[in-house]
Amino acid sequence: MSRTCQVTGAQPGFGHHVSHSHRRTKRRFDVNVQSKRYWVPSLGRNVTLTVSARGIKTIDQRGIEAVVRDIQARGGRI
Repeated sequence: MSRTCQVTGAQPGFGHHVSHSHRRTKRRFDVNVQSKRYWVPSLGRNVTLTVSARGIKTIDQRGIEAVVRDIQARGGRI
């Protein structure tokens, strides 16, 4: 599963682990991504989205209909 939010577009960030002696090694900051099912009345079916915690809050605020419309307008697969 790709670590990308379908609503916000959030992707992993990259950086370094920094030890006590200040040696640096590469690391990855993953996005808190969940797989969630939503009922979309306009489509008449359930839709499974890969969303971050911020994306879930966005869906709660704007509604699933508006978010799905935006994803489809961007050419995203639902």
